[in-house]
Amino acid sequence: MKKQLLIGALAMLAGSLLAADSSPKDDVTNAAKKLGDSANYSWRTTVVVPEDAQFKPGPTDGKTEKGGLTYVKLAFGDNTAEFVKKGADAALTSPDGGWQSITNVDSSEGPGRFMAGMVRNFKTPDAQAVQLAGGAKEIKKDGDVYASDLTEDGAKAMMTFGGRRGNGPNITNPSGSVKFWVKDGVLTKYEFKVKGTMSFNGNDIDVDRDTTVEIKDVGTTKMDAPDEAKKLL
Repeated sequence: MKKQLLIGALAMLAGSLLAADSSPKDDVTNAAKKLGDSANYSWRTTVVVPEDAQFKPGPTDGKTEKGGLTYVKLAFGDNTAEFVKKGADAALTSPDGGWQSITNVDSSEGPGRFMAGMVRNFKTPDAQAVQLAGGAKEIKKDGDVYASDLTEDGAKAMMTFGGRRGNGPNITNPSGSVKFWVKDGVLTKYEFKVKGTMSFNGNDIDVDRDTTVEIKDVGTTKMDAPDEAKKLL
């Protein structure tokens, strides 16, 4: 009996020490990973840019299931696009509204190729939040909110939509900040702001972007990806 009590006391002590060692960055990372471990969830991403910005992305709505499909609908100005992804395989909509395998788009030129690169590098919110936490300088907690400035590398990583394979644009004067909202140990929302100058093909583009991702329907999301897309995976 005494031995069992001793083991229980040691286990409680170890748990207390682990909790004491937990940092705000650990809390955010664990909350994001807990979201990723859920059976499924949905999200909406909204992006705010200056009124005079040339490129104005619309909202993005997505659904994902653990070990299964990710289905995303996104808007760029007056244009919309969709893609379905599972692991390295993906299918995306063509300009005429049909579905095509990403392997076919890879060999194309123009906007389709850009879209294919974005789809390949796409991260679900739980994975993106882990990346953001890793790129934070020093996360501090205030109630349910965790906040930090981003490092230069952290800001650079978030300045291109999904990133690019191969040589990406040259980025100068990057800066940014991030906030995370956590409830009951699970990530519910995050926001990141980035600023800087991106040079590509000899053109300088000023970036000033505020992105908010709101998580919803954790564990109750119904996957409704089109059958035409799923057949291409």
